Amino acid sequence: MASERRLTQFRNCRLLRNHQLVRDDLWVRDGKIIDPEKVFFDEKRQAHVQIDCKGAILAPGFIDLQINGGYGVDFSYDIATVEQGIAKVSKGLLTHGVTSYCPTLVTSPPETYHTVLPKISKKTGGHHGATILGCHVEGPFINSSKKGAHPQECIKEFDQGFQTLLDVYGSLDNVCIVTLAPEKEDASEVIRELSNRGITVSVGHSMANLHDGEVAVQHGAKLITHLFNAMLPFHHRDPGLVGLLTTDNIPADNLVYFGIISDGVHTHPAALRIAYKTHPDGLILVTDAISAMGLTEGRHRIGQMDIEVRRGRAYVANTDTLCGSIAPMDECIQFFKKASNCSIEYALEAASLHPAKCLGIEDQKGTLKYGADADFVILDDSLNVLSTWIAGDCVYENESLLSPKLDATYRTNNIV
Repeated sequence: MASERRLTQFRNCRLLRNHQLVRDDLWVRDGKIIDPEKVFFDEKRQAHVQIDCKGAILAPGFIDLQINGGYGVDFSYDIATVEQGIAKVSKGLLTHGVTSYCPTLVTSPPETYHTVLPKISKKTGGHHGATILGCHVEGPFINSSKKGAHPQECIKEFDQGFQTLLDVYGSLDNVCIVTLAPEKEDASEVIRELSNRGITVSVGHSMANLHDGEVAVQHGAKLITHLFNAMLPFHHRDPGLVGLLTTDNIPADNLVYFGIISDGVHTHPAALRIAYKTHPDGLILVTDAISAMGLTEGRHRIGQMDIEVRRGRAYVANTDTLCGSIAPMDECIQFFKKASNCSIEYALEAASLHPAKCLGIEDQKGTLKYGADADFVILDDSLNVLSTWIAGDCVYENESLLSPKLDATYRTNNIV
């Protein structure tokens, strides 16, 4: 059997496929989800390993497009140890069902980008941790009036257009998403060039009106950074960036996505419901988690600023300004489902299929269709993570909930 490609069958599970939970088996070989009919009829083989999921939910692995750090690690500040920090966070995320993510850098000095970005390379996940899809650089081309926890002294203008962006970041090789304020001068040129290079442009930390947002989308922007937070509030005469959820002044085939933080702190449950009911196809759950995720309350660091965790919330030190979430993805999914009263299927897809579609990787990630990467999570009916799998290998098991463990039966390969 060592010379053969191992075939694994996950049975007695409810698969999330085509927006529904269906009772079916999942077959995996060579890290991919495969069509079992071809195995049965063409190869006449059965599984080397059968795993009994005991009726649990089997869903695509979660994808977090915005996370600043966690477990005491800050991607923007821990420059000297960024590689060790990335490894620690990548491993920790597996416990929450996250199989892919975009490490996020907040507004920082150019030297930080020049040092850190080359060290956070795109990397396939496994036992060592979640897949790194590329960095999300949130700033420094944002509006000072909506800077939130971003340091004022590091905010930049596009003085020389796109060249300024290249000078600040140093390289775009490891960049997947750029958040910028679309009302800045020359922003449209920058958005177009980033989009042409295959980089997702997100609008946020902005004073933009609806027209500014529409122009940005017309030039290639496709995402809104943490909807409702760090932008103009909705107004009935000019709804600002929030209006992109229902505008008819952009190409009909341009689906605008938006990240939203459902941690029970950043976005009121009523606002979550409004976003969900207004534009469900574009909703993406993000954590916006900071270094304090997974840590006790007290004083910590994010980017160039000190922060405090008080009563389960993270603030800029000595202020009441929120600066990021400390809720992991599985908790955000659970809170969102309760707040919105959406289906289990929708809540899970908002953290998997939707972000994959936004990045254009829905054929490989965020799905259980044939040919996709076998990155998935097994959950109970309360959406607690039982185990996490990458490329068909179990990379995390929740010992406290898996009692007894998933049963694995090892079999010979040939059908008798």
